This record gives sequence, C-alpha cells and structure tokens, in this order.
Amino acid sequence: MIETTSGWLRRCVPTRDQLERNRFVRPFAGRVLRSDLWRFSRRSVPRGVALGLFVGVLIPFAHSIVAAFCAVFVRANVPVAIATTFASNPATWMLLYPAAYEIGKTLFHLERASGLTPISATMEHTQTDHLLQNLTGAGLDTAVGLLVLSIVLSSAGYAVSALVWRGIVARRRCARLAQARIAEPAG
Repeated sequence: MIETTSGWLRRCVPTRDQLERNRFVRPFAGRVLRSDLWRFSRRSVPRGVALGLFVGVLIPFAHSIVAAFCAVFVRANVPVAIATTFASNPATWMLLYPAAYEIGKTLFHLERASGLTPISATMEHTQTDHLLQNLTGAGLDTAVGLLVLSIVLSSAGYAVSALVWRGIVARRRCARLAQARIAEPAG
C-alpha cells in the first residue's frame, strides 16, 4: 500500500511533544521549541528545505539533529528541515558520491590549469580541507564536490519550495475569491 507523504512525515519527524520529552533536547528546549520555528510560513518553509538539503547532503550521519539545531539560528521550520535531510539516504548516496567525486576532481583539475592561487593551497593553509574531510567522512575531492552539491541543491530547493508555496497561496486565494463571487447576492 502506498503511504502518503503526510503519513510518512508524521511517522518519521518528531513532534514538539516528543522533543520536549527527549532528554538530549531538554537543555535547549526553550530555543528549539519556539512556536515560530514550528509554524509553516512563506519564509520558514523554504529556509527549512534549503537547510535540510544542505545538511543532509554535506553531513552523512546525525544530519537531522544538526538540521534541527541549525534551524534555530536561521529561523527555519524545524519539521521541514528534519524531513528534507532524508533526501540524502543510502539510495541517493549511490548518485551523490560519484557525482561529488567527479565535481571535486574537475575543480582541482581546473585549478591546476589556471594561473590563479590554487583552491587546494588555500584550503590547506586555512585547514578547511581537514574540516571538510572530517565533516563529510570522505576524501578531499569528494568532500569539495559534496560542498558544491549541497550549495547547489539547497539553493534549488529554496527556489522551488518558495515557488510552490507561492503557487499554493495563489491557488487558495483564487478559490476564496471564486467562493466570494458565488456567495454574493445578484444585483
């Protein structure tokens, strides 16, 4: 039987009450459980989608916890941020990791061909290479590719979710206006 998206979300994403009872969240409950972070609005939902995709692609494990805590700082919708981290799963890793490796390899190949300061030298000097490798658990080529993919996918997710949100609101408004025209007395 095919499960609906809302049923899947209800089953997988924790509710506010479940998080309130969680002993790990309890010290941060005042910040994480603010009502504006759980309200669906035209600004918080696209932020949640972008944050969830960014964290889900870049961080392989415990990404839903990281997304929930990061949502506090960017005022994103917490359930949406947690739910969109599940876009990165073992099935999508088979596509993401080879693509990330190719992107990283291409970027490092292009830096050797150009006369500019190499990205890898800058990353080594600032220790960003170690940070990315530790964060992603992958080699430098793949880690840089994952960073690029997470930026691109989160930007696209933000744009698409903002457009979808706008379309839903416009459709509801048109339906309300049509109902109001029908309900008006003639004459």
